[in-house]
Amino acid sequence: MNKNRLRWACRRGMLELDLILEPFVEDSYELLEEADQLRFEVLLECEDQSLFMWLMKRQAPDNPDMQRIVQIIHESRSQVG
Repeated sequence: MNKNRLRWACRRGMLELDLILEPFVEDSYELLEEADQLRFEVLLECEDQSLFMWLMKRQAPDNPDMQRIVQIIHESRSQVG
């Protein structure tokens, strides 16, 4: 998926998700291995409520692929600032 489409897909119905997903696309997505890029694209197809729970660390995804990309997003956030 090209970067413009990713930016659009990151615009969610929840500001909290926008503030996590959009910077991830800008700063980290292109550095990912192809398999992780695909995981991220699949992640963007998930419901906002699930994304919120995962990205706010209130719940972990059941799917190991989703666990991996959520962990990568968490790690990218801890490296900022």
